[in-house]
Amino acid sequence: MPNIAFTTHLESHVDCPARSVPGNTVRAVLDSAFQGNERALAYVLDEQGALRHHMVIFVNGRAVKDREKLSDPVPDDAEVYVMQALSGG
Repeated sequence: MPNIAFTTHLESHVDCPARSVPGNTVRAVLDSAFQGNERALAYVLDEQGALRHHMVIFVNGRAVKDREKLSDPVPDDAEVYVMQALSGG
């Protein structure tokens, strides 16, 4: 099963502990991780289910490409990392 982890900054805003969850796409992993945790789901995904602009997800060190449908594949032994994107100048 893939492992999903969240930055400590994100964890300070919503309850989202690291854990192993089933899923073979980013969407399936997030659905498993956020099951019963609507607050965390709403913090990471927008009303249409797409990744919010201020969020970024990495699968085995690579940023996901499909930010709308979250269809990027997730291998069974993957490390999925969810964090807030940084911006500014």
